[in-house]
Amino acid sequence: MKIKIKQEILMEHLNYVIKGISSKNLIPILNCIKLDLTDEGLYLMSTDNEIAIKTFIDKSNIEEMEVLGSIVISGRYLYDIIRKLPNEIINIEQVAESKIYIFTDHSSFNLNCNKVSEFPDLDLEYNKNPIVMEQRVFKNIINQTIFATSSQESRPVLTGINFNIKEDILECTATDSYRLAKKTIKLNSPVSENANIVIPSKNLMEFIKIINNEDSMIELHIFTNKIIFKFDDIVMMSRLINGTYPDTSKLIPTSFSLIVKVKLDDFYASIDRASLLTNEADKNTIKYETKDDIAIISSNIPEIGNVEEKIDINKNNKENIKIAFSSKYMMDALKSLDCSEIELMFNGEVKPIIVKNSESDDLIQLILPIRTY
Repeated sequence: MKIKIKQEILMEHLNYVIKGISSKNLIPILNCIKLDLTDEGLYLMSTDNEIAIKTFIDKSNIEEMEVLGSIVISGRYLYDIIRKLPNEIINIEQVAESKIYIFTDHSSFNLNCNKVSEFPDLDLEYNKNPIVMEQRVFKNIINQTIFATSSQESRPVLTGINFNIKEDILECTATDSYRLAKKTIKLNSPVSENANIVIPSKNLMEFIKIINNEDSMIELHIFTNKIIFKFDDIVMMSRLINGTYPDTSKLIPTSFSLIVKVKLDDFYASIDRASLLTNEADKNTIKYETKDDIAIISSNIPEIGNVEEKIDINKNNKENIKIAFSSKYMMDALKSLDCSEIELMFNGEVKPIIVKNSESDDLIQLILPIRTY
């Protein structure tokens, strides 16, 4: 293999594939990046067996392609070397079966290569009828739900986001048993086959980091044990989590004894200030109480002090409520809502609190109360 390429072009693609390797991996070949130079251009690939990333640099963006071939090289060392070289033409030349020479006019590096035959065969197939949506829409779905996934490996299925697709409706749900986030969107066209899968949240988080053009489209190719995302010149594969995701449809009530409307910014700021006098050991608990058209938000740490906030609200009836919840969970939920006014929906002090945009039902946040009253 022998190639000349601009540093900034190679670096752009290394920024993608470096996310496919893990520094914690004990298998050396899974810490490597494969470069495959063909007549069409340069392919870069990486995998840690949980995710795989493949990018492509067209030959029109390569200065010279003198000798075609493949090399497998330590991902972290290759990444750091190219990152620190100046923005000029870089030469990459295989000088022996197990040696690579990287050089510019003023710098040179000799690195050992791994055996190409040992690099995993990435089965990045496509299906005939992928789900297609804007990158911006997909990114919003993840950002509005991923915070509610569990970090506890004891229930692996809750560490991912559930994608439930029926005809032209996609429901994405995340829960850690104490809160729930549910986003519903209408697809551009119905799917040929319904799907119900769970994608690991850590893989989705890595994926949305490499979305670089939110106006373009993304394809979702769903298989039995994996999902493949394809957009621009990038392909990413993620393994799916085995197991049945709990049926959360019955957790969200359809009727409420009290609905409170409040300005999102006012509510968030009040909870943010009240959270200053909470602690993690006490689940960051704050109290919420309504008195006519006023809501009182309070918290205290006995050895430190207490805080009380008052904000204006609008209720759908004269009923009042006293309830407590985690300020952290509520603030996470509020940050996902892109609106000026929200609805807080209650069915008593021990039933779940529903938070949503007052003008839309496409995003619903559920928070379990904490019993203090």
